[in-house]
Amino acid sequence: FLPHFSTLFSCACCGVHFGDKMSLLRVQKRLSASVLKCGKNKIWLDPNETNEIANANSRQNIRKLIKDGLIIRKPQVIHSRARVRSAHEARSKGRHMGRGKRKGTANARLPEKVVWMRRMRVLRRLLRKYREAKKIDRHLYHELYLRCKGNVFKNKRVLMEYIHKKKAENARAKLLSDQAEARRAKNKAARARREERKEAKRHELVSGSDPK
Repeated sequence: FLPHFSTLFSCACCGVHFGDKMSLLRVQKRLSASVLKCGKNKIWLDPNETNEIANANSRQNIRKLIKDGLIIRKPQVIHSRARVRSAHEARSKGRHMGRGKRKGTANARLPEKVVWMRRMRVLRRLLRKYREAKKIDRHLYHELYLRCKGNVFKNKRVLMEYIHKKKAENARAKLLSDQAEARRAKNKAARARREERKEAKRHELVSGSDPK
């Protein structure tokens, strides 16, 4: 048995084996990948036009074949994230998060420091907002800031309740102070009037006892 002559003839410049049905067209693929700026696996060569593609041994010829539609860049393979999104949604509801799925310690999964930072930022943001809105003065702000740092308030609700309670106490103390001040002023004015009356009476007595 002797193989046919056409199966043995090959072109060294093109890298094509003429007569071979499974011709690789390596050079054409390489040139096409360079022209289309993609990988060689993304290149599709028309199997019905193998001979014409095999004759293209320059980038200019490759561009012409691309324009004619004999060489095409394959579309991007779809890598769907639908299943990933579905799994994330389920985990956000608490599914697949039981003890059997946990690998690290509780502190490794959600560090205590992160919890602390989140709490501090929430409380300090509230204090800043209240100070800018003139709901608390800078003295109360400073006092509450230090209390927050000292772990006195475990959440925003407790801090807000404390602020309202403190403001009510301060308002009551101010009212009592104002009342005491008014009472002192009133007593002082009464004493002054009494002294004036005494002085006037003494003056009358002295002037009445003097001989003319």
